[in-house]
Amino acid sequence: MIQDRLNILKRFFKKNRRLPSYSEMLKLFGFSSKNAVFKLINKWVDANFLKKDSGKLAPTSKFFALPLLGNIKAGFPILAEENKNYLTLDEYLIGDPQSSFLLKVSGDSMTGVGIFEGDIVIVEKKKEAYIGDIVLAQIDNEWTLKIFKKDRVKKMVFLEAANPHYPPFYPKRELQIYGVVRAVVRKIN
Repeated sequence: MIQDRLNILKRFFKKNRRLPSYSEMLKLFGFSSKNAVFKLINKWVDANFLKKDSGKLAPTSKFFALPLLGNIKAGFPILAEENKNYLTLDEYLIGDPQSSFLLKVSGDSMTGVGIFEGDIVIVEKKKEAYIGDIVLAQIDNEWTLKIFKKDRVKKMVFLEAANPHYPPFYPKRELQIYGVVRAVVRKIN
Protein backbone atom coordinates (compact mmCIF):
# COMPACT_ATOMS: atom_id res chain seq x y z
CA MET A 1 0.00 0.00 0.00
CA ILE A 2 2.82 2.44 0.86
CA GLN A 3 4.57 1.50 -2.42
CA ASP A 4 1.33 2.13 -4.34
CA ARG A 5 1.14 5.62 -2.83
CA LEU A 6 4.79 6.23 -3.62
CA ASN A 7 4.07 5.30 -7.24
CA ILE A 8 1.17 7.81 -7.26
CA LEU A 9 3.56 10.45 -5.91
CA LYS A 10 6.13 9.62 -8.61
CA ARG A 11 3.51 9.89 -11.35
CA PHE A 12 2.43 13.29 -9.98
CA PHE A 13 6.07 14.44 -9.94
CA LYS A 14 6.66 13.23 -13.49
CA LYS A 15 3.57 15.04 -14.77
CA ASN A 16 3.98 18.28 -12.78
CA ARG A 17 7.78 18.40 -12.22
CA ARG A 18 7.14 19.07 -8.52
CA LEU A 19 5.88 17.31 -5.41
CA PRO A 20 2.23 17.87 -4.45
CA SER A 21 1.19 20.07 -1.53
CA TYR A 22 -0.24 18.46 1.62
CA SER A 23 -3.73 19.44 0.41
CA GLU A 24 -3.10 17.82 -2.96
CA MET A 25 -1.83 14.67 -1.22
CA LEU A 26 -5.11 14.44 0.72
CA LYS A 27 -6.94 14.07 -2.60
CA LEU A 28 -4.26 11.92 -4.27
CA PHE A 29 -4.22 9.33 -1.49
CA GLY A 30 -7.88 9.58 -0.45
CA PHE A 31 -7.02 10.67 3.10
CA SER A 32 -9.35 12.73 5.27
CA SER A 33 -6.69 14.23 7.58
CA LYS A 34 -3.44 16.05 7.00
CA ASN A 35 -2.01 14.08 9.94
CA ALA A 36 -2.21 10.89 7.83
CA VAL A 37 -0.30 12.68 5.05
CA PHE A 38 2.24 13.93 7.60
CA LYS A 39 2.84 10.37 8.92
CA LEU A 40 3.22 8.97 5.41
CA ILE A 41 5.70 11.69 4.46
CA ASN A 42 7.74 10.98 7.60
CA LYS A 43 7.92 7.30 6.59
CA TRP A 44 9.23 8.34 3.17
CA VAL A 45 11.73 10.73 4.78
CA ASP A 46 12.91 7.94 7.13
CA ALA A 47 13.23 5.58 4.13
CA ASN A 48 15.23 8.30 2.27
CA PHE A 49 12.76 8.71 -0.61
CA LEU A 50 12.14 12.35 0.37
CA LYS A 51 14.07 14.97 2.32
CA LYS A 52 13.03 18.14 4.05
CA ASP A 53 15.02 21.06 2.70
CA SER A 54 14.36 24.30 4.61
CA GLY A 55 10.89 23.05 5.51
CA LYS A 56 10.05 22.08 1.91
CA LEU A 57 9.88 18.52 0.65
CA ALA A 58 12.31 17.44 -2.04
CA PRO A 59 12.90 14.10 -3.76
CA THR A 60 16.16 12.25 -3.09
CA SER A 61 18.08 10.15 -5.59
CA LYS A 62 16.37 7.08 -4.05
CA PHE A 63 13.00 8.62 -5.04
CA PHE A 64 14.05 8.21 -8.68
CA ALA A 65 15.66 4.80 -8.07
CA LEU A 66 14.21 1.58 -9.35
CA PRO A 67 13.91 -1.50 -7.15
CA LEU A 68 16.73 -4.00 -7.66
CA LEU A 69 14.91 -7.23 -6.98
CA GLY A 70 17.82 -9.64 -7.22
CA ASN A 71 19.67 -11.69 -9.79
CA ILE A 72 18.25 -13.67 -12.67
CA LYS A 73 20.00 -16.36 -14.66
CA ALA A 74 19.85 -16.10 -18.40
CA GLY A 75 20.33 -19.85 -18.71
CA PHE A 76 18.01 -22.51 -17.30
CA PRO A 77 15.02 -21.25 -15.29
CA ILE A 78 15.39 -21.05 -11.49
CA LEU A 79 13.16 -19.90 -8.67
CA ALA A 80 13.55 -16.12 -8.34
CA GLU A 81 14.25 -14.66 -4.91
CA GLU A 82 12.94 -11.17 -4.25
CA ASN A 83 15.41 -8.77 -2.72
CA LYS A 84 14.19 -5.17 -2.22
CA ASN A 85 17.21 -2.92 -2.66
CA TYR A 86 17.06 0.32 -4.60
CA LEU A 87 19.52 1.47 -7.20
CA THR A 88 19.62 4.58 -9.32
CA LEU A 89 20.95 4.14 -12.81
CA ASP A 90 23.38 7.01 -12.34
CA GLU A 91 24.84 5.30 -9.25
CA TYR A 92 25.32 2.12 -11.27
CA LEU A 93 26.49 3.61 -14.58
CA ILE A 94 28.33 6.80 -13.70
CA GLY A 95 31.51 6.70 -11.64
CA ASP A 96 32.22 10.44 -11.72
CA PRO A 97 29.07 12.47 -12.47
CA GLN A 98 30.89 15.82 -12.46
CA SER A 99 33.07 14.80 -15.39
CA SER A 100 30.53 12.73 -17.34
CA PHE A 101 28.06 13.50 -20.10
CA LEU A 102 25.75 11.72 -22.54
CA LEU A 103 25.92 11.41 -26.33
CA LYS A 104 23.40 9.85 -28.69
CA VAL A 105 25.04 7.49 -31.19
CA SER A 106 24.51 7.72 -34.93
CA GLY A 107 26.03 5.29 -37.37
CA ASP A 108 26.90 1.60 -37.31
CA SER A 109 30.67 1.52 -36.86
CA MET A 110 30.51 0.21 -33.26
CA THR A 111 27.97 -2.59 -33.60
CA GLY A 112 30.61 -5.25 -32.95
CA VAL A 113 30.91 -4.07 -29.33
CA GLY A 114 27.16 -3.69 -28.84
CA ILE A 115 26.81 0.04 -29.53
CA PHE A 116 24.03 0.71 -32.04
CA GLU A 117 22.46 3.73 -33.69
CA GLY A 118 20.17 5.51 -31.24
CA ASP A 119 21.97 4.22 -28.14
CA ILE A 120 23.08 6.69 -25.49
CA VAL A 121 26.69 6.44 -24.36
CA ILE A 122 27.93 7.77 -21.04
CA VAL A 123 31.32 9.38 -21.58
CA GLU A 124 33.77 10.30 -18.83
CA LYS A 125 35.88 13.32 -19.82
CA LYS A 126 39.52 12.22 -20.07
CA LYS A 127 42.48 13.29 -22.17
CA GLU A 128 44.14 9.88 -21.92
CA ALA A 129 42.93 6.37 -22.59
CA TYR A 130 44.20 2.83 -22.37
CA ILE A 131 44.65 0.72 -25.48
CA GLY A 132 41.34 -1.06 -26.08
CA ASP A 133 39.16 1.67 -24.52
CA ILE A 134 36.18 2.95 -26.49
CA VAL A 135 36.88 6.64 -26.82
CA LEU A 136 35.36 9.91 -27.92
CA ALA A 137 38.09 11.36 -30.09
CA GLN A 138 38.83 14.06 -32.59
CA ILE A 139 40.88 12.78 -35.49
CA ASP A 140 42.00 15.38 -38.02
CA ASN A 141 39.20 17.74 -36.86
CA GLU A 142 36.46 15.07 -37.13
CA TRP A 143 34.62 13.75 -34.06
CA THR A 144 34.07 10.02 -33.68
CA LEU A 145 33.49 7.14 -31.28
CA LYS A 146 35.96 4.29 -31.85
CA ILE A 147 38.31 1.83 -30.14
CA PHE A 148 41.71 3.28 -29.19
CA LYS A 149 44.46 1.05 -30.63
CA LYS A 150 48.21 1.02 -31.14
CA ASP A 151 49.95 -0.27 -34.24
CA ARG A 152 53.07 -2.03 -32.96
CA VAL A 153 54.70 -2.09 -36.39
CA LYS A 154 54.13 1.58 -37.25
CA LYS A 155 54.51 2.49 -33.57
CA MET A 156 51.55 4.86 -33.61
CA VAL A 157 48.08 5.05 -32.17
CA PHE A 158 44.95 4.86 -34.30
CA LEU A 159 41.20 4.36 -34.02
CA GLU A 160 39.45 1.17 -34.98
CA ALA A 161 35.77 0.60 -35.72
CA ALA A 162 33.95 -2.40 -34.31
CA ASN A 163 32.49 -3.19 -37.72
CA PRO A 164 34.54 -4.94 -40.45
CA HIS A 165 33.06 -2.62 -43.12
CA TYR A 166 35.18 0.27 -41.79
CA PRO A 167 38.96 0.65 -42.19
CA PRO A 168 41.29 1.62 -39.34
CA PHE A 169 41.56 5.40 -38.85
CA TYR A 170 45.16 6.62 -38.69
CA PRO A 171 45.61 10.33 -38.00
CA LYS A 172 47.13 12.36 -40.83
CA ARG A 173 47.75 15.34 -38.55
CA GLU A 174 46.26 14.89 -35.10
CA LEU A 175 44.40 12.52 -32.77
CA GLN A 176 43.01 13.85 -29.49
CA ILE A 177 41.14 11.88 -26.86
CA TYR A 178 38.29 13.72 -25.12
CA GLY A 179 36.67 10.94 -23.16
CA VAL A 180 36.21 7.25 -22.49
CA VAL A 181 32.87 5.45 -22.83
CA ARG A 182 31.80 4.03 -19.47
CA ALA A 183 28.34 2.68 -20.29
CA VAL A 184 25.77 2.23 -23.04
CA VAL A 185 22.04 2.74 -22.53
CA ARG A 186 19.53 1.29 -24.97
CA LYS A 187 15.80 1.71 -24.82
CA ILE A 188 13.99 -1.31 -26.21
CA ASN A 189 10.90 -0.37 -28.22
